[in-house]
Amino acid sequence: MALISCRFFSDALGFQNEVMVILPEKFSKEPLKTLYLLHGYSDDHTRWQRQTSIERYVENLNLAVVMPNVHRSYYTDTQYDYHYWRFISDELPQKMRQFFPLSERRENNFVAGLSMGGYGAAKLGLRCPDKYAAFATLSGALHLALLEEESVQFDIDLQIAKEFKWVFGEKLTGTENDTIHLLKKVAGSDEKPFIYQCCGTADFLYPMNVVFRNIAVKEGYDITYTEEEGADHNWTYWDAKIKDVLDWLQEKGLVK
Repeated sequence: MALISCRFFSDALGFQNEVMVILPEKFSKEPLKTLYLLHGYSDDHTRWQRQTSIERYVENLNLAVVMPNVHRSYYTDTQYDYHYWRFISDELPQKMRQFFPLSERRENNFVAGLSMGGYGAAKLGLRCPDKYAAFATLSGALHLALLEEESVQFDIDLQIAKEFKWVFGEKLTGTENDTIHLLKKVAGSDEKPFIYQCCGTADFLYPMNVVFRNIAVKEGYDITYTEEEGADHNWTYWDAKIKDVLDWLQEKGLVK
């Protein structure tokens, strides 16, 4: 495998940004299938490669892996005018296809992520169902609109609460940043993506995942869901589960 650090100027963000890319050293002349792999809230574009065996897991697959840096943006066009959604949804795929031999076809593109990246993966998969055949969310922050409900308590510190407002503004519920709203909106589409979802029962985001899972099932999505008793929010869990995601993509016939 080839591990490439790619730095380029982002017009969407207005500054230089960096992406890590894994490419097979030998592949056919056909454009590569691509997995966009998204990092969590306190991480960056290097974290998947540093904390998991993702490079080894894909070595026998004809698959590229793109790991972008979006800082603490929730993959969103923020209230402080940094266009991270535009970056991740439009600019990044275009740039990657200019630089590398990656396929544009829906059936050849997938997105996965953990925690904040799980939210980003769900949002990409549901807002752009014409571009992604499947998405996977590992311990994802999948129902952020719950944070707007006074009756629901989550263990988040004051700084994160402030950043939440800086990113999303005063209202998230019912908007294009609300994954539950998106689940229901896309339910009637002919291009509903396949969903892989997992979360540990000891994870602080577990309640969000249960709500998301229940609605996805009710709305008729093809969803593969697993929960592990006692599993928490940690890299040992995510290292194992990203291997399961790759196995799932193969079981669905999307990757060989």
